[in-house]
Amino acid sequence: MNKGLPADSVGIVEARTQHFSEPLTLACGRTLAAYDIVYETYGTLNAAKSNAILICHALSGHHHAAGYYSADDKKPGWWEACIGPGKPIDTDHFFVLSINNIGGCHGSTGPVSINPDTGKPWGPDFPSLRCRDWVATQRRMMPLFGISRWAAVIGGSLGGMQAMRWALEHPDELRHCVSIASALRLTAQNIAFNEIARQAITSDLDFHGGRYLEHSTLPKSGLALARMVGHVTYLSADGMGEKFGRDLKSGNFQLGQDDKVEFQVESYLRYQGDVFSRSFDANTYLLMTKALDYFDLAREYGDDPVAAFSHAQCSFLVMSFTSDWRFAPKRSREIVDALIAANKPVAYAEIEANFGHDAFLLPIERYLNTFSAYMDRVKREASHAL
Repeated sequence: MNKGLPADSVGIVEARTQHFSEPLTLACGRTLAAYDIVYETYGTLNAAKSNAILICHALSGHHHAAGYYSADDKKPGWWEACIGPGKPIDTDHFFVLSINNIGGCHGSTGPVSINPDTGKPWGPDFPSLRCRDWVATQRRMMPLFGISRWAAVIGGSLGGMQAMRWALEHPDELRHCVSIASALRLTAQNIAFNEIARQAITSDLDFHGGRYLEHSTLPKSGLALARMVGHVTYLSADGMGEKFGRDLKSGNFQLGQDDKVEFQVESYLRYQGDVFSRSFDANTYLLMTKALDYFDLAREYGDDPVAAFSHAQCSFLVMSFTSDWRFAPKRSREIVDALIAANKPVAYAEIEANFGHDAFLLPIERYLNTFSAYMDRVKREASHAL
């Protein structure tokens, strides 16, 4: 029992680091001679090792998906709504592994790490990445726990793309794939938003061609602006209207006072941008958004998603949210249609919600109930393997 923490939380957790000295050849053709993976685990692995769940994180995510780092910690993991006792990913029944992907900036080897060839931070010299590279490193974690097959691989957004890549690359190593608010590939509009964010970062005078750490500075303004642009696209018009409307943070509209007016939404976005610019690495942001842009599940299958999914052997759950215009329900229905045409077992739910793309992170009742109902099936299959 973790005194003072919510009863449905996994409680106090600890991040661990696993070093790999076996070289990793990346999709871009370059090789990492060695690398570190930071991860967390929740729950207990059963005797048959049949109850393991892999969590794949999204663009700005990391290994800290659930729980707290101390009894005084005020901020739980990013998917606290879905991971914990009695929650959809029920840690009373599942063993959960959550990883910070390589290229990240929360401990795993990435642009802020030291390049052994130069003795300086990798910075812009860190290799470009694809979803398949993350799948490869995630797979190397399995022998550490004696896991030969995941009960489920689960992710939202970019995490959902990784989950689908798992189903194609290693079809016999997962029983279920859960892809939430994701897509077979990005739309041109999505790529455009990512490029605007990248331009904001690279145009910052403190960017220094990506070598800002060598100059003891950070492109804070550019990264904050990139986050503001991205954050707006993750929300919905109705959701922003309900939360902020046209309410003022300060000032008024009296004549001669207009220059002192600040809307609540302006203050909120500036705060979000400032916090993000101090906690996230700019080169990592560039890497992650490029990986998003490059992802195309069917590219190697004649641009035919049905042919791509013909290789899968697992069952699928696909979920979307009505107000998500960044990864619209239409994108999820394309996944479902391809799975049905490939004669694969798939369940689909389109959740009514006003919170845009960020809805997959939130405790929305119908979302949690739908998710839990599917995971009950995963739970039963895991227990039957004992």
